[in-house]
Formats: sequence, C-alpha cells, structure tokens
Amino acid sequence: MKQPVSLIHARVLLTALSLLTLLLALAPDLSAGENEWLVPLAPPPKATPQRMSGGEAVPPLPLPATPLRRSEHKREPSPQKIMAKIMWGETADFKHEGGLSASVSDWNQAPADVQQILGKVRGPLMTPYTADAMNLSAFNGDPVQIPMLFFSGSRTIKFDDKQIELLRNYVMRGGVIMGDAVIGSPHFYESFKKAMERAFPEQAWRTVPEDHAVYHMVTDVTTVKYPRNLKSDKPVLEAMYVFSRLGVVVSKYGLGCGWDNREPWLTEELKTKAIYYDPESASKIGMNFMAYIVGYANVARESAKPELFGTVDEKRPTDEFVFAQIKHEGAWNAHAGGAAALLQRMRRDTSVKVSLKRVPVAPGKDDLSNFTFLYLTGLDDFKFDAAAVASLRNFLNAGGTLLVNNGLGMRTFDEAVRRELKAVLPGSELKVVPGDHPLFSAVHKIKEPQYTTAVQRLTPNRKLIDEKVPHLEGITLNGDLKVIYSPFDLEAGWQGMEHPLAKAYEPEGAMQLGMNIVMYSVTH
Repeated sequence: MKQPVSLIHARVLLTALSLLTLLLALAPDLSAGENEWLVPLAPPPKATPQRMSGGEAVPPLPLPATPLRRSEHKREPSPQKIMAKIMWGETADFKHEGGLSASVSDWNQAPADVQQILGKVRGPLMTPYTADAMNLSAFNGDPVQIPMLFFSGSRTIKFDDKQIELLRNYVMRGGVIMGDAVIGSPHFYESFKKAMERAFPEQAWRTVPEDHAVYHMVTDVTTVKYPRNLKSDKPVLEAMYVFSRLGVVVSKYGLGCGWDNREPWLTEELKTKAIYYDPESASKIGMNFMAYIVGYANVARESAKPELFGTVDEKRPTDEFVFAQIKHEGAWNAHAGGAAALLQRMRRDTSVKVSLKRVPVAPGKDDLSNFTFLYLTGLDDFKFDAAAVASLRNFLNAGGTLLVNNGLGMRTFDEAVRRELKAVLPGSELKVVPGDHPLFSAVHKIKEPQYTTAVQRLTPNRKLIDEKVPHLEGITLNGDLKVIYSPFDLEAGWQGMEHPLAKAYEPEGAMQLGMNIVMYSVTH
C-alpha cells in the first residue's frame, strides 16, 4: 500500500531531527560556550596597561649618566622588574546597558590586577617592583630579567611549538609561570593545563598543600572566601614542581579582580558560573606568591645548573660508595646539586671513596642488589606498588641502609613516608634516635642542632624535639639502624642556600649530619 507523501516527509524529518540531536549531544562545547566569558570585568587602570608599575616607579638615569652637583639630589635606582603580563588572544567589543560600549581583550579582562597586587606587596617586601605587558614574540626567555610570566584569561589559550619550547626553557632556567582563570572559567583553566603538559610531559600537576610556603610568605592563608558558586573555605593552587620550587602554577578560581579590590562585573549568565576569590583572599594569595618569587629566586637559579647522573648498570669499583636515589611517582628529585655537594665534602674530609654521580633507581624495576645505600626524598604524596615494596624489603633485610629525607619538611610527604614504611616493614615503627647513638659521632660530634626559623616556630616550647640532639627517627634491623628518617630537610642544607619557610637544618649542621649518616651506613 502506498503511504501518503506527507507521512514520508514527517518520518524523514523526525529521523533527521533525532540524528541532529545526537550529534549536538556528542559535540564539544567550543566557541559558543566560551565566548560568553569574554566580557569586561573591571574598569581600566589609571595608568596605561602597556606599562604597569607596582608603586611609584622612578625612571632610570639617562646613559651616559651626568655627575650631579652637590646641590642636586641623587635619584633612586630604577625599580626591579618582577613579572610580565603576557598579551594573547583577541579583542572584542562589548556593549553595556544604556548603550555604553567597551573593548575587552582575552589577556586583560582585569586591567589593573598586576598594578594593584604589586602596590600591595611593596610594603611587606620593602622594595618597589614593576611589570610589563608584552607579547611572547618579544620575550627573550631570560628569567633573570623577568622572573615570572603571568597569563590571565577566560577563553581557550593556545601556544605553538616554538612558544612551548620558549616557555619550557624559561622555567628550566629558573623562571616561574602563573596562570589565572580570572573568573574561574573552565576553558582557560583546562587549556592552560594541557599546554603546560605539552611543555613538561615529565611532570604532573599537584595540588599545593596548605603548609607550603606559598601560603605563608607574607601572611598565613588557611581559609578563604568565594562569593559565588563554590561552598568551600580552602585555597586552591595547582603546580608543577621543578626540583623543590614551584615552576608552573595555575589558579582554577579567579584572582585578578580581587587583586584590584573588587568583585568582577558579570553578565546574568556568568553570575551562576563564575568562581573567584573575594578581594581579601585574592590579595593575600597574590602577595604571598610575589614574595615567593622573590624569596626563591636564588634557589631557582641554582637549581637550573646541570648535574651529572650515573646509571644503574654503570661499572664502578666495588669499594666505592654510590648514592642511589629512589624514583617514585611524587616529586622525587627535590634539590638539584644537594647530594653532589655532600659527596664532594665526603671525598674531601673523609677517607670514604665516593662516586660523585648519584644514580636514580626504581625499586621493583631495577636490581638493587649492587647497592648498599638508598636515598628517598620528596615534597608530596607518593605510593610504592607491590613490586617496589617487596624490592625494598629485600634490600633492607639484606643489610642495606635507607635514608629518608623530608624535602622542605612537608606534612604530606611525612604522612606518605610513615604509611609506606609500614607496608615495607610490617610491625616495625619509626622511633626517635637517642642522643648517645653512634651515628651522632661517626665523623662529627653533633650536639645542639641548628634548625631554620620555621622549625623553631613549630616548636616554641621545645616539646616536640630535643634541642640538644638532631631529631632523627629510625628502624633497627639485626642490631643496626637501617632506616633513618629526617622529618626536617637535610638536603636543602647540603645545597647550601636559604629556602624561605622550609622546615630544615641550617647548612653546616645539615652537612655534618649527612656526613655522619653516610659514614654510619658504610660501617654498619
């Protein structure tokens, strides 16, 4: 029987509509979804955004400088440049209610953010700092000239291969990159993270723990406020570590408008989507971050220096001490050059034959039978799989020594160490090493330890640690101390430089204690 033409058309139309609905459901939400985030969030700053200054910038002396007469006042030196706000994306016109119009750029939705936060941090740092706005094509990649690059925005950010290479080299030479999803846009946040994963495929994003220095440099940030769309009072920063420092940082929730002392201007659509810190919270995080950049500048430069590594199968003299360091899924390589400095001191001041190359090893994958000493350090959480647990247990039961060092004295790493050691040695517990233990006199007679200020603040009444002996914990197997754990950072001291707010030993005390531990391990 022949069906009516209208019915055939209706069925074809219904099938087409069903297919279209399916395709729309599967399609990603791209330009249409992200374009609504490109709106002006704040009025422009008083100064032009092409040159942003934190405080009252003084122009530099002309070159060549002309000698001043005695009646003239000497000019102050030009403020140091601390960061560049990177120009990227597109510019769009936006019309407000009432017919007023404004232009807004992807990179500069909060035009006064950098200017304001540098003004706020000038007092605590007692130094004026300046910032530039620039395109990546005009940047020479030198972190000494510009220690920090700042990316802000709401829409998808993209980098070509040449820019990715520039950013990687910049960070590895000591620079810091920060991204701010200025009102909590998932488009900027996710695209920035993916771009940095391209630049640093060997690194992983990690949530910065609450006891990290970046939350405490100027003022303690333990709780924050989010005016919209998020019920939480915890700050959230994510980072990629480069050795012990933060190399790349992203804020999932908006900081920029808070730096400018205001909540953002939002369209009705964005009022139900935007997530950002209130001005007080944003300002505290921003001030701490600027102080962190300044405080860790020297660490960043020193960490950029190359270091020689050995290999697992390297042929070496059987009587040579080898510093084998455990690789794990966390930030396992905290202090570049620290171990090398310790080994050089051992070679100079003792009779122990040492290899100056540390050897990275992966328990459960690499054969540990040729090693007598293993070193484990980190900054955050990690976990050993079953093969690694079995390998480490065999190593210790065969007479090997494991030294564990808490990089920067972080709470998260401390918790992971105690958990994983229980898996490796069930039934064994870490106990405080007594002051009369031979370890404390193996090379140097160590009595009163010297801790950093951060440790002293932890123990104001000296109840948690004994001030007359270094605080080490350990596990004894067959009469010898075979697991040695330092809850306070030793390797930062071996590296010989200040790590602001690190819970650590001072350099000379750390070096002497490290030498004692190595000597004890080769004689017991």
